[in-house]
Amino acid sequence: MVLSKEETEFLKRKHEHTLKLRNEYLKQSSNPFRHATGEGGTVFDAGLSRFQAMRVSNYEHFKPTGKSFRTGLFAVVLPIALYAWALKAERDSREEKYRTGQVSYKDRQFKFI
Repeated sequence: MVLSKEETEFLKRKHEHTLKLRNEYLKQSSNPFRHATGEGGTVFDAGLSRFQAMRVSNYEHFKPTGKSFRTGLFAVVLPIALYAWALKAERDSREEKYRTGQVSYKDRQFKFI
């Protein structure tokens, strides 16, 4: 796979940025006088903080679309409705057999005695 000059430069800049962030993290995490700043034992990560804020406010910025509607319909509503319909149909057929005398009382699954 041959990379273009722009892609090579982009990867080089990305690698340099990664090294810069890693060195900064190692510098802050290995600072023995860190407790004096009152920050505690963890290094503040702005990216992680933004990510957590985005996760919390995700529902405030939700916009209903056709795709989200279909997802909710097929993942939540439709399975519940199909299961309820199957239960009702099975119970109605069993009740019909009991009421017409096709199943004797001793052969029923649920009985009082």
